[in-house]
Amino acid sequence: MAMKHEPLSTAHAGAVATAIASERITTEDLHLFSEGTHYRLFDIMGAHVETRGGIEGCYFAVWAPNASRVSVTGDFNGWNKQSDLLAPLGSAGIWAGFVAGASDGARYKYHVQSSYGEYAADKSDPFAFRGELAPQTDSLVCQLDYSWNDQEWIGQRPALNAAESPLRIYELHLGSWKSVPEEDNRQLTYCELAAALPEYLRDLGFTHVEFMPVTEHPFYGSWGYQTTGYFAPTSRYGTPQDFMFLVDCLHRHGIGVILDWVPAHFPNDEHGLAFFDGTHLYEHRDPRQGIHPDWDTVIFNLGRREVCGFLINSALFWLERYHVDGLRVDAVASMLYLDYSRSEGEWVANRYGGRENLESLVFLRQLNDAIAERHPGVLTIAEESTSWPMVTGATSTGGLGFAMKWDMGWMHDTLKYLGEDPIYRKYDHDKLTFRNTYAYSERFVLPLSHDEVVHGKGSLLEKMPGSDWEKFAGLRLLLGYMYAQPGKKFLFMGSEFGQRREWDHDGALDWDLLGLAAHRGIHRYVKELNALSQSEPALYELDFHPSGFAWIDCHDADKSIVCFLRRGKNAGDVLVVVCNFTPVPRTGYRIGVPEAGGYAEVLNSDASCYGGQNWGNYGAVASAPIPTHGLAFSLELTLPPLAMLVFKKSTPRIDANTEVNLVAAV
Repeated sequence: MAMKHEPLSTAHAGAVATAIASERITTEDLHLFSEGTHYRLFDIMGAHVETRGGIEGCYFAVWAPNASRVSVTGDFNGWNKQSDLLAPLGSAGIWAGFVAGASDGARYKYHVQSSYGEYAADKSDPFAFRGELAPQTDSLVCQLDYSWNDQEWIGQRPALNAAESPLRIYELHLGSWKSVPEEDNRQLTYCELAAALPEYLRDLGFTHVEFMPVTEHPFYGSWGYQTTGYFAPTSRYGTPQDFMFLVDCLHRHGIGVILDWVPAHFPNDEHGLAFFDGTHLYEHRDPRQGIHPDWDTVIFNLGRREVCGFLINSALFWLERYHVDGLRVDAVASMLYLDYSRSEGEWVANRYGGRENLESLVFLRQLNDAIAERHPGVLTIAEESTSWPMVTGATSTGGLGFAMKWDMGWMHDTLKYLGEDPIYRKYDHDKLTFRNTYAYSERFVLPLSHDEVVHGKGSLLEKMPGSDWEKFAGLRLLLGYMYAQPGKKFLFMGSEFGQRREWDHDGALDWDLLGLAAHRGIHRYVKELNALSQSEPALYELDFHPSGFAWIDCHDADKSIVCFLRRGKNAGDVLVVVCNFTPVPRTGYRIGVPEAGGYAEVLNSDASCYGGQNWGNYGAVASAPIPTHGLAFSLELTLPPLAMLVFKKSTPRIDANTEVNLVAAV
């Protein structure tokens, strides 16, 4: 809170431990800090338990260059703002010192008095490793000791995260996945999640889980996107070691962990980063640069090298101390454009008069270079919704250096198309075909994320028009179409069993729906999609190369049908995919194929085990030497309504008098 300066007595001033402070932070540390290139700040900043001269205590360091005085106040000194003063170190603006009696678990804040005016405030530690359970806002001294058991996973990670590997990401909000009904629907803890989540994901066949932000945040309804603790997992679900245990368990089950991470903006809560030392230290002063109009948050001033260093250290910290396998960087588009969500006169142009945020470009490249150099094989994924070029291009050639980027265009086009009455879809056929004009310009992830199932948008199931049967068939078609497209896969929790109501962060998913056959069918179908995309290199090896995809026919708008090939690196790894986007079954539908022979129907979204009606081709079909779609051979197919079929060339015995069990074929 703001207050007038308290007098500084001679005795207190004499207690300032300048010499002790400088023992831990060297002049080289200060130099690199000021440059924004010190990538181990979490080892020297914040609170660290130590014993000095036989005295147990804690070493504290905080950046407050415009402060006239900084003290540590906590439960170890009766929240006295006078007794434990920190000393300024050189000209870097860091205040540091050793405080006797402060120990692991102690609550504390920094009392910061500004050099400007009479401003003083009690601030949480920007480098705190743990925060109090909200709504309390104190920082907690926390040691991060943990014995990891994921060495095998870490050794395999570069290969498992490679562009040519299958990535199937399950997005999860920690507080609303499951609850404990017998305890008034209490949220699961990190440890309880560790007992349930890894096995669930492994059984379903997902390769990675992406957690919506786990960084400490005061407002639960922000879902973590308004972060105050950039180095602290939220205390809502347990301790830092509990979160480490969750990551460790996921790794030992073969599941990678991606964290949603937010460097674009932060909340203006009084205890947080905003106006930290009585000045706009972390944020821009000019509201045309410093206030985010969409979220009423403040924007990091990436023109300050110390701020860039702070954020890069946060990213590296999660990779180093929590063994995280990737970061999904939120709201990158808002960082790239100075006029993002702003009208004329509400933004400040760059030094060339343009709308590009040049400081953000430098930061993002520095971030990705620092991660790539220190943690090869770790993913950085950009949520970037515009056509900014080379988001996944190498920084050495002018790109931003991300490993992958969300394909927001595919998501919007596909959901809009499938949300239409099928009778009108023929007029928007280009929403299915346009993506392939840019599909290989970046390395894309296809996101069906939490953003599409909140704020009145409805669940994926309820986005589908028509009867209940048509909704379930439409959802199966949507999911199958995503898995068949080039790009890595991404699905928000609940969509794997057809959650009916849109996501509500205040309650758990409706797991009782799995007691109903239609929802069990969706669940089984997602499991089969994951299994197929793991076993068939054609569905992942060339996700980012145009040779991995070829249209057979993309022009049948009248029937709303598309068919295409997916290819792997080996000549024999070829799949034929056919999608019927109308509720009308098609018989005698002929498509071209590149080779003669039998084609096994390896997936049919209309199979009865998924909740369908078993329209199909009895598990296999033989080609005929009838040129079609510019190819020498063709298949005559029965296309189920609102369904996707996947065929693979084989040499099955085709017997017209023997009905092949469709479910077994799937």
